[in-house]
Amino acid sequence: MADYHDDLRLAHVLADAADAATMDRFQALDLKVETKPDMTPVSEADKAAEELIRGQLQRARPRDAILGEEYGVEGSGPRRWVIDPIDGTKNYVRGVPVWATLIALMEAGETGFRPVVGVVSAPALGRRWWAAKGAGAYTGRSLASATRIGVSKVSSLADASFAYSSLSGWEERGRLDGFLDLTRACWRTRAYGDFWPYMMVAEGSVDICAEPELSLWDMAAVSIVVQEAGGTYTGLDGRHGPHSGNAAASNGLLHGELLSYLNQRAPEEGTS
Repeated sequence: MADYHDDLRLAHVLADAADAATMDRFQALDLKVETKPDMTPVSEADKAAEELIRGQLQRARPRDAILGEEYGVEGSGPRRWVIDPIDGTKNYVRGVPVWATLIALMEAGETGFRPVVGVVSAPALGRRWWAAKGAGAYTGRSLASATRIGVSKVSSLADASFAYSSLSGWEERGRLDGFLDLTRACWRTRAYGDFWPYMMVAEGSVDICAEPELSLWDMAAVSIVVQEAGGTYTGLDGRHGPHSGNAAASNGLLHGELLSYLNQRAPEEGTS
């Protein structure tokens, strides 16, 4: 099995640099915010953090490709770093502390690119999570100060905690009925949003979570943390990994029921 310790250590260095840059502008009264063509916000901090990470990667891993939310793809080859400089920009620009920098390394294999390293750093919450292929998932302040994490053992939806981001996305995609049925079947539901539900699944404090529309940079880092914590991460189509354009994550024991509810009464592909 490949050893990704050096790559994981580099990802922590990148996260440290990004944390310093994003925290420096968090809640700044003069923060500049623009609207992208897809009508989502982007702040000067998003751009600065991605530029910072790209610059360090180009020096430390010049042969690796880079894919980032703000500046697209650069380079090619069997290794690709995938970056979301601020996952939760809407929270960031409003002063809500639930946002994180997501950094993943993906490697090409027989079934396409798969995440092998992931770091999720949420400095305003004082939290960081990470994982490497075959090495487990951890949380802590650094590689030297870490606690291994694992998913819950809850096996009944009636006892399960379900986390999501919002209702509107499910309604827009014709999946609201199944989503609402799932919320009624669960013990507890909360809309924490963005990266955080996946990290709580990995820690075992939440049992299932899902989102109806995502990009690769939203999913690459969180997916390997969930998987290395013993959980299951797929698209709503059941395909493993971060490649379906949406996500469902669970402790594994509840995954079949999670997908069944979210797909019931859903429109056929290509319809709305």
